[in-house]
Amino acid sequence: MGDVAKDLTAGTVGGAAQLICGHPFDTIKVKLQSQPIPLPGQAPMFSGAIDAVKKTVAAEGAGGLFKGMGAPLATVAAFNAVLFSVRGQMETLLRSEPGSVLTIEQQVACGAGAGVAVSFLACPTELIKCRLQAQSALADAGSSATAVKYGGPVDVAKHVLRSAGLKQYIAGGQDTSKLGQGSLMLAGGLAGGAFWMSVYPTDVVKSAIQVDDYKNPKYSGSINAFKKILATEGVKGLYKGFGPAMARSIPANAACFLAYEVTRSSLG
Repeated sequence: MGDVAKDLTAGTVGGAAQLICGHPFDTIKVKLQSQPIPLPGQAPMFSGAIDAVKKTVAAEGAGGLFKGMGAPLATVAAFNAVLFSVRGQMETLLRSEPGSVLTIEQQVACGAGAGVAVSFLACPTELIKCRLQAQSALADAGSSATAVKYGGPVDVAKHVLRSAGLKQYIAGGQDTSKLGQGSLMLAGGLAGGAFWMSVYPTDVVKSAIQVDDYKNPKYSGSINAFKKILATEGVKGLYKGFGPAMARSIPANAACFLAYEVTRSSLG
């Protein structure tokens, strides 16, 4: 098996481990992000992450915490194929000579380029995932965005395509095999935590737009959503669901790093 095939296989296993381990946290994050602003004098739908877990399990059973997982899980292989292929091509282009070690700046450029390429695949699956995760909470609040109950990922895709067209929602050297399992898990957890701390407000805006009503949208775009959330809820509104996101990042990314490296090592 070639190096590219080994990386794709290990990346797919790692991505699947990350999804399965982290999805319940992600569901609660999306529910907190997308819950409607309570009217004056009314309590919010969820008082916090623990309350959201209790109400979700009570209303939907434990399976409610895994809603929307099918779409990203089904595309994890394709996701990694794009990620590794684009990153590999960029590394080849940026190397001064074959086999040379990339600088930190070059590694950042390669990662950014691969991330942009993957976003075109990830965004539709995120849209489907978020709608399935948030539909029960929004339906309880009387939101017309979820007047249609989705039967599953394919049903969401069909409804979105009929309603608005999916393209409108596509926006845009250490050898780690020598590390022990504890070190790999620590590295993954720290990497995930650092990632979420830096990009979380953009994730809130993304979720708000993805569960917005097509026919009567509250937001005209990302900047508009950012301004409205900031104006109505303050800075804390941009960090709704931050606790579950951080709680998710540690076990999910630790599982991803560990599964990737163990799989990659076992393949030789």
